[in-house]
Amino acid sequence: MEVRSTLRYAKISAFKVREVTRAIQGLPVSAALDLVAFSPKKAAGLISKTLKSAVANAENNANLRVDGLVVKEATAGEGPTMKRMMPRARGSGSRILKRTSHIRIILTDEIEIKTRDKKKGGKKSGAKKAAKKAARTTDTKAAKETSAAEASESNEQKSET
Repeated sequence: MEVRSTLRYAKISAFKVREVTRAIQGLPVSAALDLVAFSPKKAAGLISKTLKSAVANAENNANLRVDGLVVKEATAGEGPTMKRMMPRARGSGSRILKRTSHIRIILTDEIEIKTRDKKKGGKKSGAKKAAKKAARTTDTKAAKETSAAEASESNEQKSET
């Protein structure tokens, strides 16, 4: 089931928000909350607020468990732009655009949470590397022996003629 939350008319440009929304897309809710909590951007605070609202909607309205939720979609669309004027030289004026954005987050419990398998029992990769190295050294030894045998055969053929 999908649960959504929207923050409308946030006073930040959508371009700045999209950087953070792309980072949390596809993550489990706990990982997404951790990511925005430690992000130094202004957009992270607004996204955190929206994400917590979506989690509350999932718990209270849809009776879903929080630990099974994944951020399916996190988007930032452009809201209305406020136009202001700033006086400039020689009696002219320039336009200032104060952009706003709409932040939408969709959570779902239908996507499986993928986690990395933790390594057990120490250095397996080191053992694999050692095995590969041993195989290479035995291969090079065998190659040297065959090249030595071929050289001795060619010497014998030269001595016969």
